[in-house]
Amino acid sequence: MNAIQARFATLLSHNASSEAPPPLLTPPLASRLLERLDGLRLFAHGYPLLTNLTQGRVKPEDMLDFAYRHELQGLSLHLLDGEENSLSQMAPTQLQAFADKASTLGLDVHLEISSTRREDVDQVVAIARAIGTRNIRVYSRYEGHLSRVMALIEADLQYLSQLADQHDLYFDFEQHEELKSFEIAQLLRQIGNPRLNALFDFGNMINACEQPLPALQALAPYIRQVHLKGVRIVPEQNGFGHYGVLHGSLEDDLPGARMLFELLMLGEQAPQVIAFILEQENHYIAPSFRQSDEAEDPFIPYREMSETGLPPGYTADRMMADEHRWANNQIRHVRGLLTELRVLAELILAEAGQTRA
Repeated sequence: MNAIQARFATLLSHNASSEAPPPLLTPPLASRLLERLDGLRLFAHGYPLLTNLTQGRVKPEDMLDFAYRHELQGLSLHLLDGEENSLSQMAPTQLQAFADKASTLGLDVHLEISSTRREDVDQVVAIARAIGTRNIRVYSRYEGHLSRVMALIEADLQYLSQLADQHDLYFDFEQHEELKSFEIAQLLRQIGNPRLNALFDFGNMINACEQPLPALQALAPYIRQVHLKGVRIVPEQNGFGHYGVLHGSLEDDLPGARMLFELLMLGEQAPQVIAFILEQENHYIAPSFRQSDEAEDPFIPYREMSETGLPPGYTADRMMADEHRWANNQIRHVRGLLTELRVLAELILAEAGQTRA
């Protein structure tokens, strides 16, 4: 193995299982990788600045400025981010002003809700239509035995399917800690609507007692959006919880570079993932939901919407200041990974005496 291949293998092997060795970076793969890097779309997310949004220090329209300032392609925002200043509380004139600003800055806006219930979906669809967006992230929060939860979600997804066709929308179901990736893929396969797909979160499979790369492969045919973040894996009982850490830090247990590469390469003719969303979640705490020794039809407990409390010793002011630093840190880290992938691909083509088509 020459130096370039060794460098590529080292990058993609970090925190990855030896059972999934990285591919050889051949000239055809390098050319395809460069094409995918050229078309990659990075989005800001409200969660990295959640305390700022909750305290009113940052408003949804300020998140558009953040995305523009960092030369990102869009913003993914939860309907409730910003409390009384959130999109959910805006009058029609305010929503129009938000949409106009996004258009002026050349930014796409994707919406998110933490529910699949009809009343919540109806609200987000109305706001999506008001601001002219077509992409909505959802996830379910039902309690009960898995079989009942799956039946409830399937019924909800049937309703989402109707709305998607009616209003030219796309819904992406996130694997959000309680369902395994193959279970979500099974639901989406049963619905069979190309407008209903998945959002892959870098760390949420941990709480469902899954490993990152097998979870990615199980959900791969449906992944349209991605939440990028760093996670420390925490053993709990007979499962695992996770603790949010700085993406790419020494505490980050995830095979982040390998997942990024695999997600970039999804799609035969065109990129399958339309948005790589920067969701730094430093200090977020998520308990285990699934266990290695669970029953055939395990009980799924109810979970609240995600939130990050103040870490010990933190004031709200310090948290708000640090959130900006951490958000910037993630942008630097991800762009560093993307640059390294680009350099390696270009070196492989140069070594083979080839240039890009």
